[in-house]
Amino acid sequence: METDILVIGGSAGGILTATTAKRIYPDKRVVVVRKNKTVMVPCGIPYIFGTLYDTSKNRIHDEMVKSAGVELLIDEVISIDKDKKVAILKSGEEIKWDKLVLATGSLPVIPKWLPGHDLENVFPIIKDEEYLSNMLSKLKEINEVVIIGGGFIGVEFAEQLALAGKHVTLVEIAHKILWQAFDDEFAAIAEQDLESHGVTLKLGTKVKAILGNGKVEEVEFESGERVKAEAVILSMGVTPNTELAKQLGLDLTRKGAIVVDEYMRTSAPDIFAVGDCALKRDFFTSRHVPILLASTAAMEAKIAAANLYGIKFIRENRGTVSAFSTKIFDKTYGVAGIIERFAKEDGFDYVVGKAVSMDRHPGALPGAKKIEVKLIFSRTSGVLIGAQVVGGDSVGEMINILSLAIQKGLTANELNTMQVATHPLVTASPVTYPINAAALDALVKICTKC
Repeated sequence: METDILVIGGSAGGILTATTAKRIYPDKRVVVVRKNKTVMVPCGIPYIFGTLYDTSKNRIHDEMVKSAGVELLIDEVISIDKDKKVAILKSGEEIKWDKLVLATGSLPVIPKWLPGHDLENVFPIIKDEEYLSNMLSKLKEINEVVIIGGGFIGVEFAEQLALAGKHVTLVEIAHKILWQAFDDEFAAIAEQDLESHGVTLKLGTKVKAILGNGKVEEVEFESGERVKAEAVILSMGVTPNTELAKQLGLDLTRKGAIVVDEYMRTSAPDIFAVGDCALKRDFFTSRHVPILLASTAAMEAKIAAANLYGIKFIRENRGTVSAFSTKIFDKTYGVAGIIERFAKEDGFDYVVGKAVSMDRHPGALPGAKKIEVKLIFSRTSGVLIGAQVVGGDSVGEMINILSLAIQKGLTANELNTMQVATHPLVTASPVTYPINAAALDALVKICTKC
C-alpha cells in the first residue's frame, strides 16, 4: 500500500491529525493504523466504573474517521524504515508513506519496584476496552478498593467508585490531592467533598507493599499501617510510548518524550509527533512539562496537520498552558497556567486577585451555586499568568476563557473591563461577575504598589 500521510495511533491526537489533514489536503491519501479494535475516550475511563457502567458507552466511534475520508487499519506497526519511508505491519503488510505522524500515546506507570504490583486484582489503568471490561466485571463484585495516586484520574476513580457504593481509600504521597494542579485551598475543598462521601484519604503516605496470597488482600504503608483491599487501582501517572521513535533514532528527552519543534516536527525529515508521546514545553518557562492531556493533543494535531506540507497556516505551538478541568461530586474545578505555589517557587513577581459570587442572579434561583475565582497576574506587566476556579458546571467554559486570556496575554485591566453576556438563569450577575471582580481585586493591589 502507498499513502501520502500515515498516522500511527488512533486516539485523540491521531484521529484529529488525520481528519484535519484530510480537510486541509483533500487530494492526499490519509491512512491511520491503530492496534486496538476500539478506542476509548481517555478522560472518560473513570466514568465507566460509576456513571456509565458500560465500556461500550465510552468509545470514540470509527465513523468519525471514516466519514472524513480517512482510511483506518486495525493492525500494529512493528518496524519503520525511515530512509525507504516504509512501515511494516504485524500482519506482514507494508505501507509506503510520504509524511509520517507518530501519535502513539502513553503507557501507565507500572511500579515494578513495589512488592505485590503483579497480584490478581491490582489494576493499572490501561486504555483497552477488553481490559477495562474485565476490570469492571471484577470491581462489580468487590467492596474494598485502594487507589494509589491522588492526581486527576485517581480522584475521579475515587469519586465514581464511591458513587457505586464501594469503600474507597485514596493514597497520595504528597500532603494534598491534586497538588500539582491546584493550590492548597482548592485541593482542600475537593478533599472535604471526598471525605464527606465516605472516601478515606491517606495523604503524605507512601505505600510499602501490596499484600496477598496470589490475590490482593491488604495494602501496607511505610508507617506499618495496613488497610484491607480487595482491589488496588494504580494511578501513578503515565510515560510516553516511544518504542517506534527509539527504533527510528529520533531525538528523545531524558524522560523518553519525542523532541519536536513548534510545528510538531521531529529530528527526522517528514516525521511529526503529537499527543502524549511528544515533548511538551511550558508556556511561560519553556521547561519540559508532563502535561499529557487529550485537549493538548488536539491542539498539537491541528498544528501538525496544517504544517505537513510546508507552513500552510502561520500557526505554531508556543507552549502548553496546562489547562485542566474536572468534576468531583457536585463541584467543577478548573485551572489554567501557573498556580501560586509554582509562581512563588519560580520567582515570579505576582499579585493575586480573588472573588466569590453565585453563578445565577439572584442567588436564590434553583440550581445556583457558589463560584470562587483566583487569578494570578504579573505585578510588573499586569498580564494574567494563572487561574483557578471552583463552582458549578459553568466553570468548565469559564476556565477555557481564562486559558485563552493567558495565551493572548490579557491584563488585569482588560479582564476587569471585559464585556460579558449575562442572564439570571445562566450566569453570575454583571455586578459581581467573578472574572471581572477577581481582576479588579488584583488591579487595586497592583495600583497601590505603583
